[in-house]
Amino acid sequence: MKALILNSGVGRRMGDLTSNQPKCMTTLVTGQTILSRQLTQLLDAGLREILITTGPFEDALISHAKDTILADCLQFVNNPLYTQTNYIYSIYLARNALDDDILLLHGDLILEDGLLTPILAQRQSVMAISSTLPLPEKDFKAVIRQDRITSVGVEFFDSAVAAQPLYRLNRGDWRIWLDAIVDFVKRGEQGCYAENALNTVSSQIQLFGYDVADRLCNEVDTLEDLHRVNSLIKQVEK
Repeated sequence: MKALILNSGVGRRMGDLTSNQPKCMTTLVTGQTILSRQLTQLLDAGLREILITTGPFEDALISHAKDTILADCLQFVNNPLYTQTNYIYSIYLARNALDDDILLLHGDLILEDGLLTPILAQRQSVMAISSTLPLPEKDFKAVIRQDRITSVGVEFFDSAVAAQPLYRLNRGDWRIWLDAIVDFVKRGEQGCYAENALNTVSSQIQLFGYDVADRLCNEVDTLEDLHRVNSLIKQVEK
């Protein structure tokens, strides 16, 4: 099992916090950065191979990651076109190092301690969903039909539940998705979500929802998100 953390984004909606460092180096209420929290949680869950895609401020990100955990666990792939492409292109650039079962997560995702363990224990491919949270207006939602996830995107509302970009993928399912990503990029479709490629092959993949319900599993896209997540961390740690 290899972890893939997507950290190639610019993070413009975070204002001055991303003017001289990547978003994943934003400090949380615990004193951790988003990245150091993720890396610590991955190690605690037993993962020892972690690939991180990079974009702006690559040197600072790499140095910070290596200060957090053993460098032997880490691999980095830079997306030099981070201002022109989405993370579908970052995955494409990293594709040759991803021939394994995969735990995929976005670099701005904040997780409750201990949440990764039951997700990694799943034998089937899963995506984190919540059956208890209201449908977000602009964030990811997963369409579920006959217990399987058939589509993922921000635009879906019918038969959908709130979802987060946290996947545990068996190698076979991941290879189907990755091949679709490669096809998209070769056609010049580099500015869309990787989930656009997923949706074209979802009928070939056995992807199910893992219901995190009300457990902390949230992205930080804006300063308002950061404030809300910090409040949730305080509640969880009580």
